[in-house]
Amino acid sequence: MSTSPFPLEPTAADAQAAIADEFGFFGDWSERYQYLIDLGRKLPEFPEAWKTEEHRLHGCQSLVWIVAEGDASSLHFHSISDSAIVSGLIYLALRVYSGRSAQEILATQSDYISAIGLAKHLSPTRSNGLAALLGFIRNRAELALGG
Repeated sequence: MSTSPFPLEPTAADAQAAIADEFGFFGDWSERYQYLIDLGRKLPEFPEAWKTEEHRLHGCQSLVWIVAEGDASSLHFHSISDSAIVSGLIYLALRVYSGRSAQEILATQSDYISAIGLAKHLSPTRSNGLAALLGFIRNRAELALGG
């Protein structure tokens, strides 16, 4: 198990508000993409032993691995990508969802994506990958609740 800095904020809603505030500081998308890349570099180390087909997230053009740990009271996600921008997208998703209860995960829509204008600035393949990542997180929350 690797250590995780998440959650950074007390609730998923607080995390989404903080993300929106941070991205609001940047005037254009080249600055926002650079910030995404910088966030991706802050992801905790992901053990090489976890980089297996079993942990590979399909639906992404980039290579993405994700591991879920915990139970319904607190689910932690560990993930990494070979793409700098995708790693930034992972960081944002983990900031919102990792370390939360399964109920909070399922009750939280990913509003930060539209709040920061991300949906309009991602390629179709990155949008599909982000949807796969968020789907994985929701699925693990449902499974933790016995669904």
